[in-house]
Amino acid sequence: MTEILHPGLYVHVPFCKTKCPYCDFFSGTSLSSIPDWLEAVKREMPLYKDRFTRFDSLYLGGGTPSLLPERDLADLLFHLRSHFLFAVDTEYTLEVNPDDVTSDKLTFLRDLGVNRISLGVQSFDDRDLCFLKRRHSADQAVQALHESKSAAFAKVGLDLMYGLPGQTESSWMKTLEQAVRFNPEHISCYQLTVHEGTPFWSLQAKGGITPLGEDEESVFFMRASAFLEDNGYLHYEVSNFARGEENLCRHNLKYWRRFPYLGLGPSAHSHQGGVRWWNLRDLEGYCRALTNGDPPVAGSETLTPEQVYLET
Repeated sequence: MTEILHPGLYVHVPFCKTKCPYCDFFSGTSLSSIPDWLEAVKREMPLYKDRFTRFDSLYLGGGTPSLLPERDLADLLFHLRSHFLFAVDTEYTLEVNPDDVTSDKLTFLRDLGVNRISLGVQSFDDRDLCFLKRRHSADQAVQALHESKSAAFAKVGLDLMYGLPGQTESSWMKTLEQAVRFNPEHISCYQLTVHEGTPFWSLQAKGGITPLGEDEESVFFMRASAFLEDNGYLHYEVSNFARGEENLCRHNLKYWRRFPYLGLGPSAHSHQGGVRWWNLRDLEGYCRALTNGDPPVAGSETLTPEQVYLET
């Protein structure tokens, strides 16, 4: 199994062109706030300069990091590298929406040092994508994968979603079959979960969504696990599959193994020395705190032996 030597660094990019109705991650659609967010993240970096010595993974998540203007992405990476040390073999991951993919954009990301991209495909079925209110089509997802593989990133991963109302085993298997045709290094399969506070939660409460039963969901899960393992993928976490141990997501492993990690940005979580803390889940409050010279921390907890055992 992949050896972890250093902590990981996560940066939360809380911006989307549109908000998916199932998503409960902190994000918004006001792109005019990007400059304020970037300045706040740069102010947050010095707070941890001496607490973490060296990172070997950087994960830009969101939100939709791929919609950031190129100058802002370059500025962010420049300041991160100025404040922190990174191992020579650092895994640099950026989440990408298929709608944002162009050959020029991918070349820019690769030249910036990004060596792993995670594509939010979700499905190769336009009916599923329409239900999820995704802003890309199945054809765009296919084209994005073609472009990504041609751009010669060290690793390409994609996210898929199952357990959607109306989704059939047949359509789910077709999505999986389409995914493995591209031979991506990593595939994540997430079950649709309707979270309180999301539009889907309200729609479900009104009877507009009928969730699948546990037995049906388990069939989707087991079919995916068996199919992907038959096609050379290692099922190394509940939702994650890698084409060999060398393609495990190094950053995700830090969460699962309770290794130290630092999270920058609103709502980001961190962990070190048995203590976990998290930032304000509010962009305005996050920026205001750092403008005033205050840490943007909303809360923290010291893990008890019982918590450690349960999480392990």
